[in-house]
Amino acid sequence: MYNPYSLNGKTILVTGASSGIGRATAIECAKLGANVVLTGRNVSRLEETLRMICDVSKHLIIPADLGDEAQIESLVEQMPNVDGLVNNAGISNTKPIGFIKPEDLEKLFGTNAFAPMILTKMLLKKKKLNNGASIVFVSSAASINPDVANSIYSATKAAIASFSRSCAKELAAKQIRSNSVHPGMVQTEMVQNLVFDEEELACDMARYPLKRYGKPEEIAWAIIYLLSDASAWVTGTQLVIDGGVLLA
Repeated sequence: MYNPYSLNGKTILVTGASSGIGRATAIECAKLGANVVLTGRNVSRLEETLRMICDVSKHLIIPADLGDEAQIESLVEQMPNVDGLVNNAGISNTKPIGFIKPEDLEKLFGTNAFAPMILTKMLLKKKKLNNGASIVFVSSAASINPDVANSIYSATKAAIASFSRSCAKELAAKQIRSNSVHPGMVQTEMVQNLVFDEEELACDMARYPLKRYGKPEEIAWAIIYLLSDASAWVTGTQLVIDGGVLLA
């Protein structure tokens, strides 16, 4: 059956596959025929993701803390060659600018920006990214229009969006494409862990023209488009998926 969005025959590495957008991406990629390599820090949660995927024998779990360069190197050494890389793992920290500490910067930039940069570099250095591969960086709508008290997170996501565009230029000779997706608020554990009550969340949701937050699988489908041959002539783009909130 004709399907330009099929991932049959492709091997895809998904970071942060233990929850949220990463978990949804791994599951949806598998549904479309990909062999998925799942990585993250929490082994039991990665195994939980794997149990949600049909035909688990095709897929691989390689636990790694991407905040540790030695573990990134170990991950790359253990991996098969891949046709797609989803740099998704990330954390947040809501803090007004006047209260930012150096350790806040180190932690967020280390996880959200430096780790995907180093992972991408190591995959290239070890020749684990096949020619014609696609890289997708999960950035954020906050990189374009930051919220109050969200400056560090927004800055890290802007950094990887810029890095993605550099990858698109530098790797084009190998027909390796690089793009970023920029979600608005998505119903994930990261959102649930924010210090907001139900009334505050409802008020924030009302800012969105579509009057709701996104679902993890809605971001996953956009990522799959960028991984698939349907986007073979797409590189260096910043795809916003935000329920229209940037229109406000």
